[in-house]
Amino acid sequence: MPRTLVTGATGFIGSQVARRLVQRGDEVAVTVRPGSGIERLHDLDVRQIRADILDRRSMRRALRGADRVFHVAGTTDLRASRAGLFSIAVQGTRIVLEEALRANVQRAVYTSSVAAIGPARPGRTADERSEWRGGRYSIPYLDAMHEAELTALALVPRGLPLVVVNPAHVLGPGDSGRSSTAIVHRFLSQQIPAYVDGTLNIVSVQDVARGHLLADERGRVGERYILGNRNFTMTRLFADLGRLSGVGPPAIKLPVPVALALASTGRRLGAASLPTPVEVRTASLNWSFSNRRAKRELGWRPSPHEDCLEETIAWYRERDRGSLAPPGSLPPLALRVAAGAARRLHL
Repeated sequence: MPRTLVTGATGFIGSQVARRLVQRGDEVAVTVRPGSGIERLHDLDVRQIRADILDRRSMRRALRGADRVFHVAGTTDLRASRAGLFSIAVQGTRIVLEEALRANVQRAVYTSSVAAIGPARPGRTADERSEWRGGRYSIPYLDAMHEAELTALALVPRGLPLVVVNPAHVLGPGDSGRSSTAIVHRFLSQQIPAYVDGTLNIVSVQDVARGHLLADERGRVGERYILGNRNFTMTRLFADLGRLSGVGPPAIKLPVPVALALASTGRRLGAASLPTPVEVRTASLNWSFSNRRAKRELGWRPSPHEDCLEETIAWYRERDRGSLAPPGSLPPLALRVAAGAARRLHL
């Protein structure tokens, strides 16, 4: 029975990874920070170890005797400071994986992100071999994830048996912290009055968890694997969410310069409910990816793309039923009128 350590097991992806490892028969230990919510772990037979990825001594203790480590801990908060993002992504990854090397683990699986690969060129699809072009956008999250992945892969020549997985935008039930599924909650709450039409790759959290275990079992050391499924334009994603939920999609698609100007104004006025300029720039990019390598080398097969949309909608309907728009709801009349005027003006 392999002894396996999981960081980030209290989170959306990490809890699913830990659950599948228990089902596989591993002896699973998870790191837990003081004050972390552990409700996702209450029914799992795992050993909880008090540790923080930024505390080298605690990680050294946590990795003692481990055969494998899944480093899933991180953040997807686009509003976090550059210093905070680099601390968690780069420094945290360095500490965990250096200590994994010191512990002589048999395998390390690092949860990166498609952000580390960067958006595809307009009209194209990116893969694991794509040239990094994300630095031109000055988006701290992208820069931090790219640097963290370079930090992780630099340990392979030193002997760390590392495999990297790059999940796309993860949906599914159980995201109590409203991290990556927040877009669905905001849609169901009709809190998206307007949008910019970028491209987003959507994947199920269960598929991502399965991909982690396949990377452990079949992945090639030093390689990275994109765990993504369907590439959606935002227009198509909102249309599908509307069809599946019965809630009318946002009425207005804004040109990116207009959306950036509104976001900048909202930031100056302290309007926290409006997207920030960084969020607008991120949403406007072409996050379109190919999963061919994961299918070919890992034998990974994602579920039908609509499943995770339906499951996320159903989970929020059950959990927050009193605060969501009922089926049949349309955007406010004023926004629908404004959308018609914008179309006539070809905005």
